[in-house]
Amino acid sequence: MTALREPLLRLLAVNLAIGASAALLMFAGLVWLNPSGLRDLIVADRSPATAFILLLFGLVVTFGSAAMGSAVMMSGGARGRGGN
Repeated sequence: MTALREPLLRLLAVNLAIGASAALLMFAGLVWLNPSGLRDLIVADRSPATAFILLLFGLVVTFGSAAMGSAVMMSGGARGRGGN
């Protein structure tokens, strides 16, 4: 695992894990709360596992990329702010 010794890759991996955790929490909340009958709609389908997997994958991609992007943008410090 020499790739994780690179600071940027470690930063991205940690923030991807944070985003994936947030996505899993959001997925569990959506399934548990059943907003607008979402869980009932998915369970009534012929292949509910596919719909659940696609929903989870979309949430992981969205939350993971948002966490990684915000970490990269915040890593610049005060150098990119014109000295303020």
